[in-house]
Amino acid sequence: MKILIIGGGMGGTILANNLARRLQGEIKAGKARITMLSASERHMYQPGLLYVAVGSMSTDELYRDQKSLLEHSIEFHVDPVTEFQLDNNRVKSQSGKTYGYDILVIATGSRMAPETIPGLAENSETFYTEETAVSMVKALRAFQGGKVVITVGVPHKCPMAPLEIAFMLNDYFKDRGIRDKVQLHYTYPIGRVHSLENVAKWAAPEFDRLGITYETFFNIKEVDGATKTLKSEEGTEVQYDLLISIPAHRGMEVVEKSGLGQNGWIPTNRTNLNMEGRDNVFVLGDTTDIPISKAGSTAHFEAETLGENIASIVKLGIPVRQYDGKVFCFIEAGKERATYAMFNYTTPPDPKAPSKAIHWFKLAYNKLYWTSARGLL
Repeated sequence: MKILIIGGGMGGTILANNLARRLQGEIKAGKARITMLSASERHMYQPGLLYVAVGSMSTDELYRDQKSLLEHSIEFHVDPVTEFQLDNNRVKSQSGKTYGYDILVIATGSRMAPETIPGLAENSETFYTEETAVSMVKALRAFQGGKVVITVGVPHKCPMAPLEIAFMLNDYFKDRGIRDKVQLHYTYPIGRVHSLENVAKWAAPEFDRLGITYETFFNIKEVDGATKTLKSEEGTEVQYDLLISIPAHRGMEVVEKSGLGQNGWIPTNRTNLNMEGRDNVFVLGDTTDIPISKAGSTAHFEAETLGENIASIVKLGIPVRQYDGKVFCFIEAGKERATYAMFNYTTPPDPKAPSKAIHWFKLAYNKLYWTSARGLL
């Protein structure tokens, strides 16, 4: 049975390694074959970009060779997919090759789309790519005081990132001795400071305590760089001296152009993780349209479910497990303190008081990321 995994991010990598171990016997016997197609020979630790943006991590620390993270039995090719031909159980790649499959897993991730808002890309700093994170830390180093506005579009990758960058900027300017010269202001598109109600209830008092002001029901409409004005769909305006944006995200262009789903999000069964209407096509991580956090832990837990199910399909002909919506996110809360949000489809998060212990546990997990990607944690 030919298993084809498209995408070498967190979800695809964990799944491939999980399957390689579960199907070791079948692979040796020639009954199963796992192939991964990726757009890059390098694997990026994406959560590290937030630290690069505030100068506490170097870009060198973000990368590992993708092949080094994979079990030896996995066939790995840097050959991005350019066309999905699902009716014929195959995909076409950049090299012109066609790859057939019996089971397809699409784990292509997401991309920020600041270009959908006039003026946003040209006039704001962000941290979702190496290039933009480096640009942001340079802008922060040059900033001597004024109003910093953190504005949020949805959906976006890493649900806690807007809160974390607000807390981290508070510390950053304190450490530089200019916090008293900086006004931090945060905007969010719905009627609270975070989409998860209990997280918002925890975060708003933290903002109040630190003197971070905020405006809700603020959906970004456009940015006027000449007057340094951020405008909302609701008709309000905010002046800024430095604009930090968390742009709305879309699925990857190849998915969008293939018409597999609106804005690149593939319609996905929330428990079985198969593409709606396709029993042999599965979707993983950010690429799904499941209304749940687009986070590394989401991809991790989905990959574990899919690993067990695809192995069972190969061995028994049926899946055996359902994904329950499990997500676990650390939240940096400033001053070497952190908390976390753990939740699933039926149980909402309940963040506890931040502590240094959780902060150090998060830093330790950052170092263990590569072990996790190998599917060993």
